[in-house]
Amino acid sequence: MKRSTSFTASAAAGIIALGLACGIASATESNIVVTAETAAKITEVLKAQGYDVRKIDSEDGRFEAYALKDGKKYEIYLDAAFAIVETKLSD
Repeated sequence: MKRSTSFTASAAAGIIALGLACGIASATESNIVVTAETAAKITEVLKAQGYDVRKIDSEDGRFEAYALKDGKKYEIYLDAAFAIVETKLSD
């Protein structure tokens, strides 16, 4: 019985290591959820920079905001700490 248990623990450790190497274990980062609280915080951060936020989603482990500024449309990506990591001018 012990042999089976230690093999199972070994196998689990190997699977976890493989998942980390392949980036599978970072799924929690990809599962950022937009709540009313996070949407309010993102809106506050972007409004302070002159953006008019129209929509907020999550994509690839980041928040994605669609906003207007100076008559132009932007896609703004923020990390989990609400720091802007990328800004794209949208068509």
